[in-house]
Amino acid sequence: VITEVDPINALQAAMEGYEVTTIEDTLGRGDIYITASGNLDVITLEHMQRMKDQAIVANIGHFDNEIQVDALNEAKGVKRTNIKPQVDKYTFPNGREIFLLAEGRLVNLGCATGHPSFVMSNSFSNQVLAQLDLWKNRDTYKVGVYVLSKKLDEEVARLHLDKIGVKLTKLSEKQAEYLSIPVDGPFKSEHYRY
Repeated sequence: VITEVDPINALQAAMEGYEVTTIEDTLGRGDIYITASGNLDVITLEHMQRMKDQAIVANIGHFDNEIQVDALNEAKGVKRTNIKPQVDKYTFPNGREIFLLAEGRLVNLGCATGHPSFVMSNSFSNQVLAQLDLWKNRDTYKVGVYVLSKKLDEEVARLHLDKIGVKLTKLSEKQAEYLSIPVDGPFKSEHYRY
């Protein structure tokens, strides 16, 4: 189930086959709630009080204010029990429990034991190719912050495809001309965000 404020993202999720509704409509039936919005108060104390018994709550989007952790910790009659590092059980006065991961902070950092080497390879490849591009084209870059070009982004992806058994289709000259793009990319405009 997806909850969304942006109508385009909601339509994309629905067309991918996801149910798109409000968080209120999921309370009592959802087993796992993960915020990924970059906004505050996405999951409120009231939401957590109404969640299914033993629901799991985590954040992967932003700071710990996506989930009202402070309100949960200050709520009257709510008991917090640390189960293990980065896993806390909250028991409400009615006996219902929820599990909060990483104290509402970024779960991928708080609960991770490290990033897989394949992910690290992608990240480091981005950095190395960016540094090489900066060095080779140092006269064209002014001091500032830049987004990695689509060409370099695609090169990082291309370098990793073989490792996961992906075979990429190559455009013919005619196809590339029809799309008004180079045969070897970039395949999307610079403003396009994946």
